[in-house]
Amino acid sequence: MFIGYARVSTDGQTLESQIEHLKSTGCQKIFAETASGAKTDRRELRRCVASLSEGDVLMVVRLDRLARSTRDLLNVLAEVGEKGAAFRSLSDAWADTTTPHGRLMLTVLGGLAEFERELIKARTSEGRTRAKAQGIKFGRKHALTIEQRAYVAKLRQAGESVRQIARIMGVSKATISRITPEP
Repeated sequence: MFIGYARVSTDGQTLESQIEHLKSTGCQKIFAETASGAKTDRRELRRCVASLSEGDVLMVVRLDRLARSTRDLLNVLAEVGEKGAAFRSLSDAWADTTTPHGRLMLTVLGGLAEFERELIKARTSEGRTRAKAQGIKFGRKHALTIEQRAYVAKLRQAGESVRQIARIMGVSKATISRITPEP
């Protein structure tokens, strides 16, 4: 079964031409919505992908109607593939997983996106290592100063309850419970 997806970004735009184009190419079901392409959680797109069965073909008029970035496109296409369905963009002949050429192009795009992710991870890791070497601390700052933590440790050693100490210090019980009593 051919299933169509149409999307416009603003209320001032109309879905009519996309819907007509999808109908003329044989789409029996069409999911349409007005939502920004920047939103990755689009309700009608989720419903559309969820409705796909093995052998179905998801069709869009143009790729930019389905996804705004390569990563978003590949994520959606992965979901479509997991359902056993195929994908076809009517205006972009190379984006057609029903043909060997289309599958090749999308595989190459996927490989490039994966390569880009690996480069980003490597650069981030190198930057983190350099920052640590320069003495930069990562993570959230302590809710209590060193002196306050020492005071809390003394109170805990004296048998004061975690709840009471948390109330006195104005922090959560979890913050207090992470501070071990003084030996």
